[in-house]
Amino acid sequence: MSLAIFTAATIVSCSTIATSKSKVGAPQPNIVDTQWTLADNVKGKKATLVIESARITGNGGCNNYFGELMIDRTVGNFSTKNIGATKMACDNMSEETNYFSMLGAATKYVVNGTTLELYKDKLLLLKFTKL
Repeated sequence: MSLAIFTAATIVSCSTIATSKSKVGAPQPNIVDTQWTLADNVKGKKATLVIESARITGNGGCNNYFGELMIDRTVGNFSTKNIGATKMACDNMSEETNYFSMLGAATKYVVNGTTLELYKDKLLLLKFTKL
């Protein structure tokens, strides 16, 4: 519960949630073979998300990561599992830990032009900009 509150307060704004919520659960464009960067300001290196057919890779702000991905474009389903990462220590470890938690909790995605939003049901968790 506290992660959801932290996420809502620090990663998204209420206006962003309201504008895209109606598209959650609707058919979405194909996001396979795309690259994204976290849209929000964080300390250190910005997190990235590279989407391949059945896997994700990227950088969490400190460590490189990888994992499995399942997408269903017809209803905008998005789920990851088996996320692993390198083990470097950086100043922004709590932000990276939260990023990995939110990435693992995402159940839906919405694409608006060059923006990718990841949701847990209808709660916006992460917002990315296309590279």
